[in-house]
Amino acid sequence: MIEAKSLTMVYGNGHKATDEISFTVRAGEIVGFAGPNGAGKTTVIKMLTGILKPTSGTAVINGYDINEEPLKAKMSFAYIADNPDILIRLTGLEYLNFIADIYEVPENVRKDKINTLSERFGMNDVLNSQMREYSHGMRQKLMVISALIHDPPAWILDEPMTGLDPSAAFELKQMMREHAAAGNAVLFSTHVLEVAEQLCDKILIINNGKITTEGTLEFLRLNNPGMSLEEIFVKLTGR
Repeated sequence: MIEAKSLTMVYGNGHKATDEISFTVRAGEIVGFAGPNGAGKTTVIKMLTGILKPTSGTAVINGYDINEEPLKAKMSFAYIADNPDILIRLTGLEYLNFIADIYEVPENVRKDKINTLSERFGMNDVLNSQMREYSHGMRQKLMVISALIHDPPAWILDEPMTGLDPSAAFELKQMMREHAAAGNAVLFSTHVLEVAEQLCDKILIINNGKITTEGTLEFLRLNNPGMSLEEIFVKLTGR
């Protein structure tokens, strides 16, 4: 449901941020995307979601090529960015309705969705306050709610746990499991390898713009006996 095809990004200064990145996240899978700072994780995610146009290669989301059918592709996935400081002069409810309008979510459907998600993340009491009054963690929770409001089949999440309190992080992990169990695809980047160990069917490790390792936890452990995921990560990235 999420497919990267030879995604390459070369910036104007000649720096090659990613080099022929290819992988697939199938229906029912949760895939973790790990790598050191500057390895290319966010660049890949921005190309997958159409924020950045790749120098070469493309992404296919639920059958839609992000370059050829960008609107159809974007309607079919949820994206949580690594920065929640967006339109902070709006109230939480205004922001959620704005996102629901973009995704053409009917009034009755959005109301139920907002109520359900806000309750799960403990945000009901603050939705009528401006987002500039929120803490970083509260803004992150609202970004999660807004991303899921149109109930898309694919989730693409960039460091989604950052700033979340333990209760909210637990809820998001539960929702990721529920979403995959219903036959959907989840890709998320993370620095927290313990979270990847808890959740993932497969892990991608990127270093210097290239996928160095792709496989299940069992595969990684089989090829690195006696090592924790953290130790495997350090061995594979040299950091």
